[in-house]
Formats: sequence, structure tokens, C-alpha cells
Amino acid sequence: YEAGLIQDIIQEISTQLDRTPLDVATYPVGMDSRVLELKTILNLQSKDDVLMVGLWGQGGVGKTTLAKAIYNAIFKEFQVSSFLERVRENSKNSNDLVPLQVKLLSELTPRKKITVFNVGGGSRLIQERLCNKKVLIILDDVDDERQLNALARDHEWFAKGSRIIITTRDKHLLTSHGVDHIYEVKTLEDGEALELFRRHAFQRNRKIEIRSSLVDSVLHYAKGLPLPLEVLGSFLCGRGEHEWKSTLQKLTKSTNKKINDVLKVSYDGLEDNEKEIFLDIAFFFKGQMTEYIKKVLDGCDFDTIIEVQILIERSLISEEKGYLHMHDLIQAMGIDIVKEESRDDPSQRSRLWLHDDVFYVLSGDVGTSSIKAIVLVLPELPKPEETYICPNAFANMRKLRLLILRNVDTSFQGPIHLPNELRWLEWTNWSMIPEFGHGPNKLVGPDMQNGKIKQVPGQFKDFIKLKFISFSGCQSLVCMPDLNCTPNLEILDLYWCKNLERAHESVSYHNKLQFLNLGGCSKLHHLPDVLHSKNLQLLNLNGCSKLQRLPHFSDKMKGLQGLYLQSTSIEGLPASIENLVSLGEMDLSYCKKLTILPSSIYNLLNLESLELFGCSKL
Repeated sequence: YEAGLIQDIIQEISTQLDRTPLDVATYPVGMDSRVLELKTILNLQSKDDVLMVGLWGQGGVGKTTLAKAIYNAIFKEFQVSSFLERVRENSKNSNDLVPLQVKLLSELTPRKKITVFNVGGGSRLIQERLCNKKVLIILDDVDDERQLNALARDHEWFAKGSRIIITTRDKHLLTSHGVDHIYEVKTLEDGEALELFRRHAFQRNRKIEIRSSLVDSVLHYAKGLPLPLEVLGSFLCGRGEHEWKSTLQKLTKSTNKKINDVLKVSYDGLEDNEKEIFLDIAFFFKGQMTEYIKKVLDGCDFDTIIEVQILIERSLISEEKGYLHMHDLIQAMGIDIVKEESRDDPSQRSRLWLHDDVFYVLSGDVGTSSIKAIVLVLPELPKPEETYICPNAFANMRKLRLLILRNVDTSFQGPIHLPNELRWLEWTNWSMIPEFGHGPNKLVGPDMQNGKIKQVPGQFKDFIKLKFISFSGCQSLVCMPDLNCTPNLEILDLYWCKNLERAHESVSYHNKLQFLNLGGCSKLHHLPDVLHSKNLQLLNLNGCSKLQRLPHFSDKMKGLQGLYLQSTSIEGLPASIENLVSLGEMDLSYCKKLTILPSSIYNLLNLESLELFGCSKL
């Protein structure tokens, strides 16, 4: 009994230590007084009730910022706490509510196994697990009753003393759900608005003097909303009076004075490439991993290191925990910019992302040179609806640089011809490799996951700019592409190509290849005799159960850091393993035929992790 009690105490202390405050805002102006008001409403001294409180207000008024501030002020007074942000964005259909339920449970019951198959089951589990816990839950940006029903349907779900805070633009949603209090998040007072604007506009340039009348005019257009104050302040930071006047003239010419017009001032001040990146993020990449976004956009000939940072400095996007985010009002402004290119004809717009617009263009020969990017990501369905694509759908899209179609089940007659300007291609479930025109091709990254292709045609020889290739999950693929045709290739992902039997000899000498993933290629039995790839950093052969022999590693392979050989049929390692001087991690687990390790393994001075679990003959 005592041992169990001690263990419970240790787990409770560990849970408390794991909880950390949230990043509220660079300049949380006006938050202290509002937090005090909310504390009074929340009545934290009362332990005999469960309270649900709604934070209601217009977009850009600072509901999320206030919710984070109140979370930081009170979360230590509860057994467990969770801030579930961007609920609307992360639950666009009913299937997306299950991951939100799992996230909520994982944060509030961190050491319990969580298995949720459907929304109903998730709701029951939340009630069962939390009915005896005093919890603080904040559901940020809720816009649908389904979300509340799935995550916090009733007061009785939680122990007495619990507090549930909901942020939304929809007051009726709070009323119909029966929340106990509705707190209206109002715009900033004049003094607060001035302080927030000055913090952003004069943060690094205190020597620049701007007449107070110009500052007052800018404040007039922001109308006390923190979001446009931040965007306008960041845009005007470091600029002189002439540029301030020019900005105000643009705002004066706007007939409706909507917040979109205020936000658009910052967009208009961007360079052309910065505008392109901003619109791509607004349409396609909001909320996705920064690393992935930069890889795609760098492949489209942008310099994201500089240009993404500029967008952050202008308060148009933000980065948090490795993901890029954008306020939905700023996203709406970006979408409106593209819609203005052609209100009635989507084929005349630069970007397509809506299902009906994409298939209106692709099912007929109506594409134009206006189209620069098409991205359509559909939910995974057991039997997706088949959609016809015209063979000449892309014929006139001469400026198309980005094409992403995921979970789109397509049918077409004859080969699909793609433009030579295309830089990035993601198209899952393909049955054939697309064809390109004659002349230089600019494709950098084809991702053809889960396709039905059997071999890569010889025409890939013209694609000297290729840096990333993924045919992962292409279970019919029997031949590995010849890498001599792709001298700039850095990543080759052939994971789970179950019928692939041999690695092409060109792997041996490729000078720029950094990542080679052959994991799950269960029929792979042959690799080149010697590997010389001097820039190879990671080699994954996990699950290559037919592989009995590893190649020798030349002394040029000084960059390999990870070697993964789990569940292969190798009996030993070559003595030349000692040439992998940078190797930090090697996985040999479940190599059941492995009988001996060479003494040269002791020369791997950087080896920090060696997995040998399940090596029954060692």
C-alpha cells in the first residue's frame, strides 16, 4: 500500500512539473485588468460547483490571447489542465473530433492508455476519466455545437471545482450550450490601443519621430482591435512620415473601411516573392510544419529563410513549436485577394483549393496560364468518389509550379501531361508517372506515395533538378530509379515498396544523397558491394527481411549518422563498419541470424545508441 501511495505522489509531482505556462503575446497590453475581471467571474474560491464561462467577441479582438493569459494565471490551482487551441481549424469534419478528444485526454490523464475509435466512445471516456478530477479546460475558437458536445457536453462530466472556458465569435452557441457566464471581450481602450501600437511601431527605432496626428489617424482605422494594431505597427516600424502618409492615403481610399483593408496595407508593402509565399501559406499551408513548408517553397525557387522571417516580423504569420500559424482574419484577407483576381471564373485565379473549383478546371480543358498552384487534400475514405481528369487539363497551365492532390481517386484516359515549370508534385494513388514536355524540366520534388507504378520510366533522365523523390507505399514497384540521372538528389524514400528486390548500383557513388529509406522493402535482397556515398547521413533498412549481407563501407562515408537494420537477415557486420566515424545510432534489434559483431565496432567513438534486443543468436 505504501509503495503504491508513494508512486502516486511521484506521478502527481511529475505531472505538475510537466505543466508549463503558455506564450501569451509579445506585448500583452490590457491583459492584467481583463484577467482580474475573469478571475472574479470564475470564482476560484468556490469548490462546490463546475463553471462554464464563454469568452465572446469579434475576430481579432484578442480572445485567444486573453484565454492564454487567464490559463497562465490559474492553471496551478487545478489537478490537471489543458488548453485546446484552434478547435474550429482542427475539426473541419466529424472525423477530426476524435484526435481532439485524444489530445484532451492525453493532457489530462497523461499516464493512462487512450484508445478512441469514434466520437461517442471518446465522449464517454472523457466523462469516465475526468469525473473525479478538478480540471481546467480551455476550448479555443469553437464554432459548432458538435465540438462542445464531444469535448465538454455537460457540467457533470467533471469534478466539483472544475472550470471550462470557451472562446468563440458565436454568442448563441454559448447560450444554447448553457454556459454559466458570457464575458464579452471588448476592443482596447484608447490608451491601451496607443500603447500596443507604439510597442510594435517604435520597438527598434526610437529616434524616428512621427507626428501624433499621424499616429491618431492609424489608431482610428484599427478601431481598438489588437490584430490590426499589431499588423499596422509592425508594417510602419522604421518608416518615415512620408511612408506613414502614403499608408493612410491607401486606407482613406478604401470605401468600406473593413478590417481586410487595414490588414491589406501590410500585404501591399511586401516584395513580390514575399506576397507569393504569404498567399501560399494562407491557402495551403496554415498550421503545418515549418520544415515541410520551407522544403516545398524552397523547391519553388523561394528563399524562405529570409522571406518567412519577414512575414513573421510583419505579424502576418507566427511560428509556434515548429508549426506556422496565421490568424484566420489574415487568412481571409489573403483568400479575398485571390478571389479578386476573378470573382466568377476560378480558372483565372492564381490558386485553387476548393473541391468544386479544382475539378471544374481539371475535368475540362479550361486551365489557363493564370494558375500557379493547385492543392486539394481530401479526407481518407474507404471508397472515395472517382473523379475524371481530362488528359489535357494542364496543357495551358504554363505557370503551374505547385500541384498537390492527396486522397483524390482519379480516372483518366491516356497519359497526363504536366507543364515543365512545375516544381513540386504530390499526387497519391497514381497508376502511372505523368509525362512532361521536351526541354528543361524544373521539377524538384515528386511525391507519388501509394501509387500503382511498377517502374520509373527513363524520361526521368531529364530531371536534373530533382532533390526529393518519394515512392513510399508503391507496392508494385520492382525497379529502383537510376540515380545517375538525378545528380542533385538528396532524399530517396522507397519505404514499404514490398516488391522491390534490388537497389540500383548508382546508389553506391551518389555524391549528394543524404537520406535513403528502404525500410519495409521485404523482398529486397541485393545492395551494391560497396557504398561510397560521402554525404549519406541516414540509411534505413528496417524490415528488409530477405537482406542477408550488408555492403562494405568505404572510408568516404564519414557522414552517416543513423544505420537501421531491424529485422534483417544479416549474420554479421562488415569490418569496414569502422569507417562510419560519425555513426551515432545503430539498430540491430530482431536480427535473429546475427551471430557476431566485429571488433572494429569499438572504433565507432560517436556511437551513442546500439539496439540489440531480440538478437537471439548473438
